[in-house]
Amino acid sequence: MSASELSEVADLPDPAVPQPGVERQVEGRSPWQLAWIRLRRDRVAVVCAAFILLLVLVAILADPLANWIGYNATDQDQVNGITADGLPVGPDAHHLLGTDNLGRDILVRIIFGTRVSLVVGVSAAVAAVLIGVIVGLCAGYLGPVVDSVLARLMDVVLSFPFLLFAIALVTVVGPSELIEILVIAFFSWAAVGRIVRGQTLAIREREYIEAARSLGAGNLRIMVIDVLPNLMAPVIVYVTLLIPVSIVFEATLSYLGVGIIPPTPSWGNMISDAQNFYQVAWWYLVFPGAALVLTTLAFNLLGDSVRDALDPRTERLFAK
Repeated sequence: MSASELSEVADLPDPAVPQPGVERQVEGRSPWQLAWIRLRRDRVAVVCAAFILLLVLVAILADPLANWIGYNATDQDQVNGITADGLPVGPDAHHLLGTDNLGRDILVRIIFGTRVSLVVGVSAAVAAVLIGVIVGLCAGYLGPVVDSVLARLMDVVLSFPFLLFAIALVTVVGPSELIEILVIAFFSWAAVGRIVRGQTLAIREREYIEAARSLGAGNLRIMVIDVLPNLMAPVIVYVTLLIPVSIVFEATLSYLGVGIIPPTPSWGNMISDAQNFYQVAWWYLVFPGAALVLTTLAFNLLGDSVRDALDPRTERLFAK
């Protein structure tokens, strides 16, 4: 290197030394932004979210899809849907996933069953979380008397046998989608309440809560403004994990005959109907069962990914 080149290099400013008039900007990220970065770079979460979005679209477009396929959920194809022996027909050009014992298209019934499962699962999970958050907040913040009463209430709810209570209630009231949602929410909110109560008990003694009390803030304001935002991460995670549990509960009730009323299709009552034909018509059992398994698996894996993304102690590394 020549002397002139060395002189030019020496005249260049040192990048490690702050230069006058030049401000170095540091880009800050909130915990939610960091969680979003982790989540969108998680391939399992992206695949599961795409699958769930597909299920939602299928549920919304169930009627147009059925018209495009050419069959409704209750249409009985006596020509191409039943064999000469009166048995279901396997997958073919007329029925892509085969038919059931009445000649109804399995694919169309799975599509409409997707709508039932998502409506019941999401509605019951949201209702359970709303009740659990309210009760858990009150139990954890409003003092030992309220905590003792609400904690015993949660213990009583958790002690009920789910299936026996559901069967008894449906026998008295009658099976319906609304009854399923109410029963599932009733048996799910107590678990949410316990989680929220424990988190609230840990948060209520922190310095910023004491500061809010010293400034004269009321209990309701502190619970809503100061405590609740710090509970959103575990609540969101629990919602994603409670939805598949609610879907399985719905399928269980329908399988036992105390859920969705036939001929309305549900994955549970489809599996129940198939138990007498699975030896001669494997598709009748396999496809509804696969829909139930894949849906619950997608929600569970997404819930695990959301939990990892929201965990500030996670050891995952991500590039800037």
